[in-house]
Amino acid sequence: MTRNLPTRIPSPRRASALLPAAALLLALAACNPKQAAAPAPPVPEVGFVKVEPQAIPYLRDLPGRVAPMRIAEVRSRVSGLVVKRLFEQGSQVKEGDILYKIDPAPFEVDLASAEAVLARQEAALVLARQQADRLEQLLARATASQAQYDAAYAARKQAEAEVAGAKAARDRAQLNLGWTDVRAPITGRIGRALLTEGTLIEPGSTGALATIQQLDPIYVDITQSVGELNRLRRDLASGELARLEENTANVHLIMDDGSLYPLAGRLLFSDVTADPSTGQVTLRVQFPNPHDELFPGMYVRARIKQGIDSDAIAVPQQAIQRTDDGRAEVWVVRADETVMRQPVEVGPVVGQNWLIRSGLKAGERVVVDGFQKITVGAKVKPLDQTPIHGETGPKHDADEAPDAPGDPSSGDKAETGQRAAAAQRH
Repeated sequence: MTRNLPTRIPSPRRASALLPAAALLLALAACNPKQAAAPAPPVPEVGFVKVEPQAIPYLRDLPGRVAPMRIAEVRSRVSGLVVKRLFEQGSQVKEGDILYKIDPAPFEVDLASAEAVLARQEAALVLARQQADRLEQLLARATASQAQYDAAYAARKQAEAEVAGAKAARDRAQLNLGWTDVRAPITGRIGRALLTEGTLIEPGSTGALATIQQLDPIYVDITQSVGELNRLRRDLASGELARLEENTANVHLIMDDGSLYPLAGRLLFSDVTADPSTGQVTLRVQFPNPHDELFPGMYVRARIKQGIDSDAIAVPQQAIQRTDDGRAEVWVVRADETVMRQPVEVGPVVGQNWLIRSGLKAGERVVVDGFQKITVGAKVKPLDQTPIHGETGPKHDADEAPDAPGDPSSGDKAETGQRAAAAQRH
């Protein structure tokens, strides 16, 4: 037997309560027909710099070796026994300082013997002069012959010559005695002693006793290819590069640990002969070295300023993109706020910038940030990141430190800051 359940009919009071809510939903849907549609994507923001001609020095980083300004080997000019060393190894010595003493006794004996010979010859000269004078008087009175006078005159001349020879022997003996004090030939820093007390210096020995090097100022010999040097000279001759003033400090040193040497140097000359094995020429630079921070034989890198491009165009390094075949190009923001790719010819890197030889002109806006968000012809919202005071990179607030170079998250941080700045403006 089937029982029919009674159908539940809403009460009139509840039905009347639901009608206003349904009517409100229908009214909202009618007033906002586009609410169900997807929102339009935002216009991507990109950072750009406006390129302007500026005076940029032509800088080159070249390898170099430190060399002493003057170098001298200390040698003995006489043979004998070394009895004393009077310098401290590695110290600073002055020209004329006594470095070694050689036993002077044999040379003192030689000097005494030479002085005795000189005294004997001087006595003989006195006698010869007296005889010549006497015969000259007798010849005038015709009591002596001409032959006698000629013999006396020749004897006087011979005695004078023997005295001169004895004086030379005496002077030689004095020199040899003075050379027993081995002195510094130049002012500089002396190295290790190559002989010790008790060493016998044999006659004709050519061995060095020590080495002195003048280290302040000091030389740095750097090398540059012949082709690059000739191209630089052509640019200077054509006026593309301006010449530097004479006697200006135009070279800085980068030490092996990457630090910058605090004092600048001056280019002296370039060699006139190229190395046939490498095709390079040597440029010599002079640096002050008051604290002996530079040592002969050190390897350094020299950053040399060889000219000034007075109307150069440069862009930050991150602005340069490479095609599949390796050619350089940049993204340029056009007047209608769309972006396009533009091929360029790049020159050397100057500081944090690439020097642009061709492909850009003054006033163009080059994208430096936000490459991953743009395509050719896309509409963008450009944000000016033109450097201030010649510093490359996005602007920062006074209390905000820039990201460290090489930080992979620096691009994301820059984009986040740009969005925040845009939100504040709007």
